[in-house]
Amino acid sequence: MATTQTKTASTKARRTRRTGRRDPLAVRLLKQDHREVEAWFDEYEQLEDEREKLALFNQIALALKVHTRIEEEILYPEERGQIEDDMLDEAYVEHDGAKKLIAEIEAMQPSDDFYDAKVKVLGEYIKHHVKEEEQPGGLFAQAKKGDEDLDAMGERLKARKAELMAELGGGKAN
Repeated sequence: MATTQTKTASTKARRTRRTGRRDPLAVRLLKQDHREVEAWFDEYEQLEDEREKLALFNQIALALKVHTRIEEEILYPEERGQIEDDMLDEAYVEHDGAKKLIAEIEAMQPSDDFYDAKVKVLGEYIKHHVKEEEQPGGLFAQAKKGDEDLDAMGERLKARKAELMAELGGGKAN
C-alpha cells in the first residue's frame, strides 16, 4: 500500500512539473504575462467601439513594452551562454519587430485603415514569439537547465516590472 501511495505522489510531482506549476519564479511570471496579453488580444477581436479598442490596445502596448524591457534587461543578458545564441538573437529581433509595429499602431487611430489588421498581426507575431519561448527545447526550457537562480531572477523581474509600470504607465503599477 505504501508503495502505491509513493508511486502516486511521484506521478503527481512529474505531472505538476509538466503543467508549469513547478516552474521557477522567473518563468512563471513571464508566462503569466504571456497569458494576460493573449487574453487581451482575444478580447480585442470582439470589440467594435473605437474608444474601447484604443483603451485595450494601449493596455496591450504597455504590457508588451514592459515585458520586452524586463526580458531584454534581465533574462536575456543573464541567460547568454545558457541559451543558444541563435535563439536569443532571434528573440531580440522579434522584440524589435514588435516594438516597431506597436509604434506604428500608436501613431494611428482605430478608425484608420489597417488599424485592426495591424493589431491582429501584432497578436499573431506575439503568439509566435511566445511559442518560441515556451516550447520544449525553447528559451525557457533551456534557461531552466542552466546555472542561473531563476527564482532570484524572478524577484528582480518582478521589481523591475513594477518600476516600469509606474514609469511608463503613469503610476499604474501591476
